[in-house]
Formats: sequence, structure tokens, C-alpha cells
Amino acid sequence: MPPVDQILLQTLMKEQRNSVPSLSDFLFFCYISVTSFLHFTFAIMGHFLCAAFSFYYKGGALLTSPSGPGYHIMLPFITTFKSVQTTLQTDEVKNVPCGTSGGVMIYIDRIEVVNKLAPYAVYDIVKNYTADYDKTLIFNKIHHELNQFCSAHTLQEVYIELFDQIDENLKLALQKDLNVMAPGLTIQAVRVTKPKIPEAIRRNFELMEAEKTKLLIAAQKQKVVEKEAETDRKKALIEAEKAAQVARIHYQQKIMEKETEKRISEIEDAAFLAREKAKADAEYYTARKLADSNKLKLTPEYLELMKYQAIATNSKLYFGDSIPNVFLDSCAFQQAELRTAQETSLSSQEVPDTSAESHLKPKESTG
Repeated sequence: MPPVDQILLQTLMKEQRNSVPSLSDFLFFCYISVTSFLHFTFAIMGHFLCAAFSFYYKGGALLTSPSGPGYHIMLPFITTFKSVQTTLQTDEVKNVPCGTSGGVMIYIDRIEVVNKLAPYAVYDIVKNYTADYDKTLIFNKIHHELNQFCSAHTLQEVYIELFDQIDENLKLALQKDLNVMAPGLTIQAVRVTKPKIPEAIRRNFELMEAEKTKLLIAAQKQKVVEKEAETDRKKALIEAEKAAQVARIHYQQKIMEKETEKRISEIEDAAFLAREKAKADAEYYTARKLADSNKLKLTPEYLELMKYQAIATNSKLYFGDSIPNVFLDSCAFQQAELRTAQETSLSSQEVPDTSAESHLKPKESTG
């Protein structure tokens, strides 16, 4: 029974000895009795939540068999228990001091470590590190790793450049040690807030960030100007290439036109040459055929016939020795001249004393 209830009960008993009990005293006595009974009942019963394991300490010694969720009976003042959660839980480490390599002391306001304990490893971890294992395995390790990290880097690196790596580095370092010291305890995530730095340094950082922002703005403006100049240059280059391509196309077109004209001229010349050659061949063939026909046609008999036809159609006749000379290189006239000479010799033999003229005067024909 609790000490307060015992004092109240003793006081009530003394008053009952000294006075006659009344109805109110009886009711007060009943209330004290019921309260004491309930306190005693809950003292021998333990209520454990779901997703948690409870370990009993009997006389300070840890029992090997944990209890699951539900109501369990235990002996008060002799048996105590500790509940260990086996689901995801978040442990917070607040106001962690950290000294940089430059000697500046900074404070990290809050570090959250999300971890999970496997059910099979609960007994070993509680046995080795008690039910408050997170203080030994997580909190102390967080302080150590942060101090190691800060002492190896400057304020600029911790506050700005390498701040995004602190979470992952802490998680890897914690998990590496837990795999050796407490298998079954897994670190899911680590979240670190921005460090608190001295006010003067913070203002300097703000000024530095403002100047850096101005520098970035100036650099961006310069990039924009360079980009515009590059765009203009590319535009001019494209226009020049376009003009060159157009000129090249016109030049090629003119060359093609000249080549076409040359080809047409060559074709016309070839056609003219072919026509002239065909014409010359035709004339040559005609002349050759005419010569062949004349060769076959101009026989001595035919020439004799032509001579007689010419003499017959002639309007004037000449007699004498010079008449055959008119027909030069004519075999027919040579034969006629030979026959005329023979006839003359014969006539001279028959009429030797002829004094008449040897030449006949030609008659003029009226036709």
C-alpha cells in the first residue's frame, strides 16, 4: 500500500478511537480502501503496447524471456519492467556543440535519427546496452562524429560547401559502427538542421552571399550579352552562308546553261556535219554513178552518133582539113579523118590533073 494511503488510514483509525464513527467517516474509509485496492491491482499488472517488447527485472537481474503486447501480472516492489519499441522511431539530439578547424564554435540545433530495432536483436541489445540503448549507441556517436567532421573542415565548408554531405556521412558512420556493436539496429535516415554560428560571422556570410549573388547576376548578364553576340554572329554567318549558297547555285545554273548551250551546239554541228556528209556522199555517189553510166554510155559508136546528130542540127557546114581539129581527143573524128585522107588519095590517083579547088565552099542554109 502506498505511504500516503497508510498515513490517511492511520489518521482515520486514531480519530475512530477517539470519537464515534459517523456516515461520512464510513464513506471516506470506503474510498480509501477502494483506491488502495486499485493501486495494488495495477501494481501487479503491466500494460504493454503493441509493436513493443517488455523485459522484466527481478531483483535487478534481467529475465531472458521478454513479453509481448497485452496485460501481464508481476510482483510489485520486486519485479520491474522496461518497454522497448521495435518499429520506426525518431531520436532527437539537440544543441550539439561543434568546433571547426579555424577555432569557431558552432551549435547544431537538432539532429534527428530515424532508426529501427529488429525483434530478434532486442534481448542482446538490452542486455549489453540497457533499454536506453539509443543514448549509448546513437547520441554519443552523433557527438563524436560531428566533432570529428567539424575539426577536419573550416567554417565555410561546414556551413555552406559540405553541409549537404553531413547527413549521409553521419548515417554511414553510425551504421558502420552498429553493424559491429549492435547487429539488428538499422539507421534509416539522419536529418541535420543548419548550424548556429556567431552573429558577426553570420552577417559576414550574408554580406558574402549578397556579393556572390551580385557577382552571379553580373556573370549571368555577361553570359546573356555573350549569348546575344554569339547569336548575332551565328545569324550573320548563316546569312553569309545562305548568300554564298545562293551565289553558288546561280553560278552552277549558269555553268549548266553554258554546258547545255555547248551541248546543243555540238549536237547541231554534229547534225549539220552529218547532213553535209550525207549530202556529199549522195553527190559523190551520184557523180560516181553518172561517171560509171557515162563510161558505159560514151562508146565510139555513141560518140559517132552524137557527132552526126550535131552535124545534122548545125546550120553551117565547113569543109577543109581543119574541121576534124574541132573534135579534139576524139577517136571517132580521128577515124573519120583517116578515112577522108584515104578517099582523097584515091581520088587524086584517079584524077591527077584536076585543077579545081580542093575545098568546097559552104552553103549557107536558109534554115
